[in-house]
Amino acid sequence: MTALNPHPAKSVLAPNVKSSLLGRTFGFKTRLYLTWGALLGFCIFFFLSFDLKFSIILDKWPNLVGLRLGPNGFLQGAALTLFLCICSIGFSLLLGFVTALARLSRSAVAFGVASFYASFFRGTPLLIQILLIYLGLPQLGVVPGAISAGIIALSLNYGAYLSEIFRAGIMAVPPGQREAAAALGLRPTSAFLHVVLPQAMRTIIPPTTSQFISMLKDSSLISVMGVWEVMFLAQSYGRSSYRYIEMLATAALIYWLLSIGLELIQHRLERHFGKGFQNQR
Repeated sequence: MTALNPHPAKSVLAPNVKSSLLGRTFGFKTRLYLTWGALLGFCIFFFLSFDLKFSIILDKWPNLVGLRLGPNGFLQGAALTLFLCICSIGFSLLLGFVTALARLSRSAVAFGVASFYASFFRGTPLLIQILLIYLGLPQLGVVPGAISAGIIALSLNYGAYLSEIFRAGIMAVPPGQREAAAALGLRPTSAFLHVVLPQAMRTIIPPTTSQFISMLKDSSLISVMGVWEVMFLAQSYGRSSYRYIEMLATAALIYWLLSIGLELIQHRLERHFGKGFQNQR
């Protein structure tokens, strides 16, 4: 004979009541901010354990952020890093979109060129591509500047990755959407721009932003050409003052703040293109 539970309400309802009271007392955002605050406090405690010399950080901070121009009168530090990334983002978006359309086309030549481009630039290290453009083009009579070579290399490299993201996003839209657009009398171009692409953007935006954050960090590789971006300045100042941890920690903070800015832009874009799917979240 099965034994009866003498306190069924207490054993079943008590945990639910406690979690409900906890949820009302500390909402999702409150618990989120508390979690972030705790982890941020742990990171601050970790870096403070290195006995940092803040006077060096305050002295070099304007140069690292880019509040001052470089010796050549151009941008330096985070301002130059941001300039490199903005230019590379624009060109890589164009390259990625065109390559994705070529991969989806029925032209064997267009598909072959696009697939070869994507395979090569995804299959070779970005550092090699930067050096090939910067050191190889002068042998062909074209002498690019260090900043121009960096923008070209970043654009070509990330354009190849973005092409696969765009292609996957476009193919994720159900074929019925195109058929419905055609039934309404829309031309293929209009159907693509006004029906397919807006729905694909919901799938495209998150991985695309992740690629841009990676580009932001990979721009540090351009420092090998002597470009005065964040990583180059952090290494130079750390080498001259023998305080590497201060400079590297400051550079990490700058990269993190810039990536948080991109994450906020991603959040806004996701809300804009996901209006029709709010009930599914």
